[in-house]
Amino acid sequence: MVDAAQIREHAEIISADGIHVGTVDRVEGDRIKLTKKDSGAGHEGHHHFISLALVAGVENNRVRLSANGDVAVSFEEEGDASSVH
Repeated sequence: MVDAAQIREHAEIISADGIHVGTVDRVEGDRIKLTKKDSGAGHEGHHHFISLALVAGVENNRVRLSANGDVAVSFEEEGDASSVH
């Protein structure tokens, strides 16, 4: 697993095949919290999370996942819209 301290706020998250998956809001525990505004159509207004286990590497303010775009999106977890962070 990658060192979570390398993942910076507002870094772009891309899949193994180069597809934009989201933008980092912050790291919470063993997951990356995506920004609300970059959660994808139909998912506005709440955060999604991606497991750090899917991260293949971090370079040039970009987080690259080990999964292709279609697979990575299926692994996203929805956040609780009522929680305050």
